[in-house]
Order: sequence, then structure tokens, then C-alpha cells
Amino acid sequence: MPTTPRPSSATLQAVPPFWLLAAVTMTGTAALHIFVPALPDIARDFAVTRPTAQYTITLYLVGMALGQLVYGPLSDRFGRRPLLLTGMSLYLAGLVLAALANGIGMLLAARVLQSLGGCGALVLGRAMVRDVAGRQDAARQLATLGLVMGITPAAAPAIGGLIDGWLGWRALFVALALVVLALLVLVLRRLPETNRALLPLPGPSAILFGYWILWRSPAYRRYTIAGACAATSLYAFLADAPFLLVGIMHQAPASVGFYCLLAVAGMMLGTLLARQLAGSASPQRAAPAFMARRGNLLCLASAGLLVLLSATHHLGLAAMMTLLVLYAIGIGVVSPNALAGLMNTHPERAGAASSLYGFLQMAFGAGFTWAVSLGIGGPENAMALVLLAAAACAGASLWRA
Repeated sequence: MPTTPRPSSATLQAVPPFWLLAAVTMTGTAALHIFVPALPDIARDFAVTRPTAQYTITLYLVGMALGQLVYGPLSDRFGRRPLLLTGMSLYLAGLVLAALANGIGMLLAARVLQSLGGCGALVLGRAMVRDVAGRQDAARQLATLGLVMGITPAAAPAIGGLIDGWLGWRALFVALALVVLALLVLVLRRLPETNRALLPLPGPSAILFGYWILWRSPAYRRYTIAGACAATSLYAFLADAPFLLVGIMHQAPASVGFYCLLAVAGMMLGTLLARQLAGSASPQRAAPAFMARRGNLLCLASAGLLVLLSATHHLGLAAMMTLLVLYAIGIGVVSPNALAGLMNTHPERAGAASSLYGFLQMAFGAGFTWAVSLGIGGPENAMALVLLAAAACAGASLWRA
């Protein structure tokens, strides 16, 4: 397929600063996580039910899933930078609209606008890293990006709770809008175009065909399934945590956030380990498939023990959290290597590859959350079974990757 060379600009750097790519990518889910503590206040202020207030989260996830399918292919044609600027502008507009919302309908519309803008940062941040990183260095760079991304779900709810308690929920959107505005200025000044080989303009059928080209590639399909299973399987614990820790293990409600933070910290530790191994191991052992398989073995072992202890009624708090942290470390190793593997299969379609992966992540995460909500055998058993199923699915996909 013919390509169009991307003209260079003397006013922009040849290589984008990684810290800026990481900061921009982090903002993609910041509005999701920072907003969670404010849900009771939203329900009270707008006199709506709790499920109605939770639509502000649901619609955000739906918008992120669908929006990711569009950004990648369009960025393969028009470039990463203009699409990123467009997405960040939409994100900023949605934040301002939410801060001014006078009813739940206006707030829901603002949340959809935020998600459609913010998801561009997730897709394009990964694609830009792959654009500028060599094939061997991509795993290391994406592992670093994953490590930084782990900060958002760990820190954002705590920060959101402080701001909400001090200044109210509208201040959450004002604070985040100021951050996005500052990053938008930095992107304008310091972020160059990284896609140097633009593809022809795709129509809807061409976009779908592009996704089909990716999906029919066995390597891409296997890495994508493995990465989606690993990256979102921990949602099963996060969704189950309040019922499991408080209702079954009789912990204080205020401690739930701490235990969730432990799990996220384990994932960040695994990502850091993956980054170090990618930079120091031999080329064979640093290969994405090799490292992802080793990380998945840790997931399988820890999830298997969780199922065994839960089935025999020997699953205490200490054992559960130890095994969950080990599982999360395995996730931290699998995720960046699966991502590097799938992005290397079709570097000329890095945007579309990132988009389809992001969409499937959201879909798998929703499936895991739904499965654990069924409560088969009790909250602890349901969580353990979902984690084991996710690890087994990832392992089967990686077997021949």
C-alpha cells in the first residue's frame, strides 16, 4: 500500500520527550479514577439514585472503548499529533462542561465528551512510543509507560477524595482541566509528529478491513488476547473488594483502598521488573513472548492457589493479599511484553493495533467484572475462578505466540 511521507518541522524536536508522552497518556483515565469518590455527592446534589450517578462511570467506559476504535486508524492517515491535539481539546471541553453542569443530563453528556477526548491519549501515547522506539527497545519503553500508567489508578482516587472533601466535586474537573490545559500547551510546543509514513484515508469499510488484517494475524491475535486478559483481570478483585474485604473478611470500609493499592503496587513492581529484564537480558530471553510466558506462569500459580485455598475454606486475608500481589506482579510482566509483541506485528498500523487492543481491553474488563458479580461460590471463590480463567486464557494464547 503506498504511503505519503510526513514533512518534518524545524520548530519541533525530532524525538518527543518520553516524560511528556507518559504524562499525556496518564490523563486518559485520570477523569475515570479521580471521579469515583465523588459519586455519593453527585447523587445527593442532583437528587438522583446511586445507579443513575454510576452512569457517569459506565458511559465513560463505553466512550473510551468505542473512541479507541477510531483514533488509531485516523492517526495512521493524518498523523498522531493532530489527532492528539483534537482529543485533548475535546477532553478539556468536557471537563469545563462538567464543572458547569446544572443537572445530571449535562454531566452525563460532559462525561461522554471527556471519554471520547481522553481515550485518544491512551491510543496515541502507545502508538507514538512504538513509532520512535526500535523493535528491541519497544518492550522496555512500553514497560516504562505501563509503570507510569499504574500510578493513575493507585493515586487518583485518593487525590479525588481529598479534593472532593475539601472543595467539592466540581473542583475535581477544574483541577484536571488545568492539568490538561498545561499539557496541551506542552504538546503544541514540544511534541513532534512521529508517524512518518501516512496511510491513505480510510473509509468505514477500510477501517474495519484494517482491523480484520490485524486480527487474522496469529501473532497479533495471540498477543492481544493475552495482554487484554492480563491487563484487565485484576478488575475482578477491584470490583469484588468492598464485598469481599468488608462483608467476608470483616475489614473496615476505609481499608479497602489500601488493599486495592497493594494490588496495584504489585502490578507496578512487575512492570518495573519487566523493564529491567528487557534492558539487561539476552535478546532471546528479552523477547516479548519469552518474558510474557514467564510472567503468566506466576499468574497461573498464584490464581491456582487462590482457588485451592478458597475451595477448602482456608483463604485468610494475609494469604489472599500475598497471592494477589504475586498475581499482580505477573500481570506487570505480561502486559507490557504482550503490548510490545502485538505492536511489533504491524508497525505500519501501530495506531490501529493500539486502538483494537484498547477496545478489547475494555471489553475483557467488562466481562471479568460481570463474571465476578455473579458471585459463584461466594465473593472469594468467584474472584479466584475469574483470575484463574483469565490466566489460563492468556497462557493458551501465549503458548504459540
